[in-house]
Amino acid sequence: MKIVFFGSSHFAVSALQALIDKGEDIICVVTQPDKKKGRHLHLSKTDVKTVALESGLKVYQPQDINTKESKEFLTSLSSDLFVIVAYGQLLSQEILDIPKIMPINIHASLLPKYRGAAPINWAIINGDKTTGVTIMKVTKKMDSGPIILQKSVQVSDLDTFINLEDGLRSLGSELLLEAISLIKNKKFKLIPQDESKVSFAAKLKKRDGGIDWDKPAVKIYNLIHGTLPWPGAFTHYKGKLLKIFNASVITDLKNEAKPGEVIQVSKSGLIIATGKDCLKINELQIEGKRKMNIEEFIAGHKIKVGEKLSCN
Repeated sequence: MKIVFFGSSHFAVSALQALIDKGEDIICVVTQPDKKKGRHLHLSKTDVKTVALESGLKVYQPQDINTKESKEFLTSLSSDLFVIVAYGQLLSQEILDIPKIMPINIHASLLPKYRGAAPINWAIINGDKTTGVTIMKVTKKMDSGPIILQKSVQVSDLDTFINLEDGLRSLGSELLLEAISLIKNKKFKLIPQDESKVSFAAKLKKRDGGIDWDKPAVKIYNLIHGTLPWPGAFTHYKGKLLKIFNASVITDLKNEAKPGEVIQVSKSGLIIATGKDCLKINELQIEGKRKMNIEEFIAGHKIKVGEKLSCN
């Protein structure tokens, strides 16, 4: 079965590598064009392109996947299957109609929940206890295609976007190989999504990391974990941006302080009042400085009980 793989980001690398290791017939890898990065604006390849070239695969990098030229090129490949994973461009119906069997996709949520660009982030931010991976047929409407396979995983209170993405990326690769086996053997089913249960996970913006101290400590804790590494959860102290990287929820500390107010300063943590319970900050970074533990921070900034962290 001839496969054209579409992918660009780090999330797609595991899927491509799994196909390579399995010996699948990958006739072309489509990825985003090289981009200028860094101070010297050197051209940088996508992670997917790096793996493809190391494996001797043909690479195609159109600026726009939906042009007549792209359509003609992809049609000429005479593929059976498109595998699309974190590619970075929306494909037109004309492009989706090219493979002889169908285009399929790995999505890091239990569809129809969290259609969109940031399902892992929002699962953590919203405090979900379960998430997972879906393999689906791709249709023009975003993440709305029928489901081929789906598997759930538990979300730990300690999970951050970084490690949960790693786990889901690995699970997605396993499910992809299973789905391809079902397709080869004509044993797959296409299960329509329940449109009454649809929710969306929009791409994160910088402002999404802003901490509202009126919210319960557990929600702020989830925000910290769900926005790592970008945009990061942040507040302000004396007019400077303060990013929080590690914290814990304190439920047994009685206080009359207002949300955002510092109620305890010690080498073991900086404790802040919230809308419900308290948040102990363990690792942070103030604007213009490096990341530091709380002992380093209080030694250099003399923060006091009664001072307040603010939303802006």
